[in-house]
This record gives sequence, structure tokens and C-alpha cells, in this order.
Amino acid sequence: MRKQTREEKRSCPKCGGVENQVKAGYNRSGTQRCICKECKYKYTQDGKTREYSEEIKQQAIKTYYSGVSGRGVGKLFGMSKSNVTNWIKKPNQNLWISEKTDRGIFELDELYWYINKKSKSKTRENAYIMTMISRVPRQIVGFEVQLDKSSFRLQGIVDNSVSAEKYCTDGYVGYIDVIFPGEHIRNVRDKCDTHISESINADLRHYIPGLARKSRCFYRSLETFQAVLRCLWMPATSLARRS
Repeated sequence: MRKQTREEKRSCPKCGGVENQVKAGYNRSGTQRCICKECKYKYTQDGKTREYSEEIKQQAIKTYYSGVSGRGVGKLFGMSKSNVTNWIKKPNQNLWISEKTDRGIFELDELYWYINKKSKSKTRENAYIMTMISRVPRQIVGFEVQLDKSSFRLQGIVDNSVSAEKYCTDGYVGYIDVIFPGEHIRNVRDKCDTHISESINADLRHYIPGLARKSRCFYRSLETFQAVLRCLWMPATSLARRS
């Protein structure tokens, strides 16, 4: 029997043995299988890892949110349904800020909705979308989806984005405790200082069926809610990069 060279030498991943490691056929992908005669453990030599491209991931996620079940997505793309579940639960990615973004005035606003079902509390809402918008161009520069709209959440949006000269908000008391790097304009009378963010909220309710006011569909978890918003904003971000 030919002696194994250093490059061909195999080691058992279970017991760590390097002697008495023999070939034991091939798996479906054509990769060499081996068996350790010391502990009788079978393993794949230099196993191949299958990684999907970012384009395939985005297509699978969009197909899932268009109404196709996880199992249906798996059959269409030839993958496990757990792949899509893991992809939509990825932590939020930072939004790309255009070099042409005017950092003179940013607007902040909140949009309420429900997780799983409508709450029985007085205000009924139990989830919030908090956004920060630039006026020129009309662009989302920061957002957060949480079960509360506390000052801590709002402060995180401000801290994780670029700075602006002025920040316009409505009369919500949570903005009082937020530390803004620029001037804070809090309008308690009307929506004239936050008209751009109000129009963004209207767009969200229009383009995301689950946010329509008369919708009876509610997201089952906060992670799913966050993933839906990423699917809406990431394509626009990619398009802005190319332009």
C-alpha cells in the first residue's frame, strides 16, 4: 500500500487520529468520504461549503414576503426553508448615505403598528417604526423598529447616523430627552416642520401591504417586521449607489 504524503494525510475530526484513515467512497457532490478504523467514525475529507450569492438571498427573501411559504421558496430555489428564516433575522444593516445628501435639516417621526395582534391597551399599538429623513434628497438616513418609542431608541437613531445642522420633530415628549448634535426644532402646533417624514409614513403604508390601515395581517415577530423594512429600503440604497 502506498504511503500517504504530507498533503494526503488525513486526520479524524472525532478522535484526532492520523493513522488507519482509509477512503470510503464519495458523497453526492463527489467529495471523498473517509473512515477512521480506530473509532469507526465516517467523515468527509475537505468538505465543500455551499454559499448562496447575495442576489439569490434577496430574491428568496422577496419571494417569501410576496406570499410564498418558506417551503415553497425552498422548492423554487432548491434550498432549505431554514435558510430564508436565518436570512431575514440578520441584524439591521447601516443605511448608505449619499454624498449629495443635504445635512442641513433632518426630520424624525414615528409610525405605529401591531405585532401578532392588536393590543387591548388604550392606544392599542404595540410596535413602532421610527425614521429619520433628509429633505434633499428625500432619503431615509436612519430607522428603528421596536416595541417602544422611548428616548433611548430615538437617541440610537441620531447617534448611528451622520450629523445635521437642524433636527425637526413633532411634539412627542420623548424628543425632549434626546441629545441632538445640532439645533432641535420641536413643533407642538402642527406638522409643517415634519411634512417630509409624514409623506414617508404614507409611502410605507402604501407599499407595504402589512402596514395598510385596514389590513388584518400582522407580523408574527419583531424580527420579521424589521426584515420587511430592510427589503424595502435596501434596493433603493443599492440603486442610489450606482447613480
